[in-house]
Amino acid sequence: MIAAKLVDNVWATRKIDSLNGLKFMLAEPIGSEQETQRFIVVDTVGAGIGDRVIVSKGSAARRIFTDQELPIDAVVIGIIDEDCHF
Repeated sequence: MIAAKLVDNVWATRKIDSLNGLKFMLAEPIGSEQETQRFIVVDTVGAGIGDRVIVSKGSAARRIFTDQELPIDAVVIGIIDEDCHF
């Protein structure tokens, strides 16, 4: 898991049917040398732009979905409280 900040929404007007209804956002890692390397996450907790979040990546990200064959590599699994500092 990694900490990230959500920096924008990502809209895909055309995508495979299994991804319909999922909310995509652009995330930026926090507290690492890779802060400029952004990636797309699926938001499952209702986070918004500017929120600091906990992200699960890789095959573990798919395990929260019933269909574990979804082509998903990163999922928001929690929102970090404001009083936490990195």
